[in-house]
Amino acid sequence: MSQYQLETTCVQGAYEPKKGDPRVMPIVQSTTFKYETSDQMGRLFDLEEEGYFYTRLQNPTCDLVAEKINRLEGGVGAMLTSSGQAATYYAIFNICEAGGHIICSTSVYGGTFNLFDVTMRKMGIECTFIDPDASEEEIEKAFQPNTKAVFGESIANPALVVLDIEKFAKLAHKHGVPLIIDNTFATPINCRPFEWGADIVTHSTTKYMDGHAMALGGCIVDSGNFDWDAHADKFPGLTSPDPSYHGIVYTKSFGKKAYITKATVQLMRDLGSMQSPQNAFLLNVGLETLHLRMPRHCENALKVARFLQTREEVAWVSYPGLEGDRYYDVAQKYMPNGTCGVLCFGLKGGRDVSIRFMDHLKLAAIVTHVADARTCVLHPASHTHRQMTDEQLLEAGVKPDLIRFSVGIENADDIIADIRQALES
Repeated sequence: MSQYQLETTCVQGAYEPKKGDPRVMPIVQSTTFKYETSDQMGRLFDLEEEGYFYTRLQNPTCDLVAEKINRLEGGVGAMLTSSGQAATYYAIFNICEAGGHIICSTSVYGGTFNLFDVTMRKMGIECTFIDPDASEEEIEKAFQPNTKAVFGESIANPALVVLDIEKFAKLAHKHGVPLIIDNTFATPINCRPFEWGADIVTHSTTKYMDGHAMALGGCIVDSGNFDWDAHADKFPGLTSPDPSYHGIVYTKSFGKKAYITKATVQLMRDLGSMQSPQNAFLLNVGLETLHLRMPRHCENALKVARFLQTREEVAWVSYPGLEGDRYYDVAQKYMPNGTCGVLCFGLKGGRDVSIRFMDHLKLAAIVTHVADARTCVLHPASHTHRQMTDEQLLEAGVKPDLIRFSVGIENADDIIADIRQALES
């Protein structure tokens, strides 16, 4: 049965053990799989049958976890990757080659910005960055004849801009391209982008989905809703013969699963950023409590945000779940049950004061991570966005004094007490 509520899907989705099977999803720790005849394996390589033959392409543990995430998002298929960064790269490269162009919100994770602005430009793929709050008329100007996709984050890391998914989906579809949404911060517990017109969703499963900072991972989920054949000239990789698979045409052979099938059998085959079965197992352990942790993250974050508003040392606070926040209304539209556990703030005195404050925290740890059970903190301008110029930082919504505070699931009073003593130090 696949039509469970989200909470039940988190706990028991995808894996349905039969008589005598392990109650807990097993780790299939094998690189390869045995067949009785050469012809059996040959049909797998020709994509004529489904099955396992090499873990770089598919593995039973990874597939079960991918299917659980797929059901949480409401898609037709999903693929795990070795990291969220790999998921972002594959999601774009699956439909955009040299000579192509993409549009991306300026408010995205620093690693995504560098991937699109530096590395993929070297591969011949151009990117136009646009203000996520721009008018439809302004966004329209960014589209080009060779535009292949629009990319944004449901909640931007670290700027906490909440994307107007419906607006961007409408514009992307008007120009015959899909909207790809990174849903890492909100997770499908708080936001389901497919319901608002997005076509593909990516995740850094390293964050809330894993929830314990134990295993790197990423995921791509395909809604199956975008009509690739209707724009066949834009997406020849999906709508014309693939010479590496005896001329197979993905849209004809796999229908609504064309995009995710190509990503799996072509990109993963050639580039190999597969998530390990061990990491997939750990990810599943995290997924089983995702529906419990996300409300606590949001509850704690709101308490911390309200506390910060009362402190005279604090210059500003940004949290989309906070009434009066710039993105509160749009967050209520797309995420009425909560946003995430991450908030941002700055201290009077600027960048240096913010850094000194962080050094005085005791419970919250300074780490290059975000969105797990333990409270942690980071100064993006000095860390994750260090390679960006001051102008690029401001365009991405990252102020020099911005402190990214990832509120964990500890007792909120203890978190607030730690902030208080750091402010007073």
